[in-house]
Amino acid sequence: VQLVESGGGLVQAGGSLRLSCAASGTIYSISDMAWYRQAPGKQRELLAAITTDARTNYADSAKGRFTISRDNAKNTVYLQMSRLKPEDTAVYYCKATLLPQGRLTFETYWGQGTQVTVSS
Repeated sequence: VQLVESGGGLVQAGGSLRLSCAASGTIYSISDMAWYRQAPGKQRELLAAITTDARTNYADSAKGRFTISRDNAKNTVYLQMSRLKPEDTAVYYCKATLLPQGRLTFETYWGQGTQVTVSS
């Protein structure tokens, strides 16, 4: 099982990006999915989370500018980011709580991270 993020890159302030994170492998079920970010010298912070039935929660830093969504058929979670600011520059990670086929309990998996750089 692995999570693969895509969609990061360099964008000007005020621009938008859409991150994707696809879970692959032999997966029986996926529970909550979430996006985090970590800026240089800072702790990793939770941005947004989404349940299987699409209930969402956002950190204050993400409210109003970021939207999390998921496609359960594709085992994919998205983060639409708009009105980006230089302080949004960070490595963005996805996290999924999932039940690999053949296991008895849900486990937490992380993606490898994707760099988002916002220029002023």
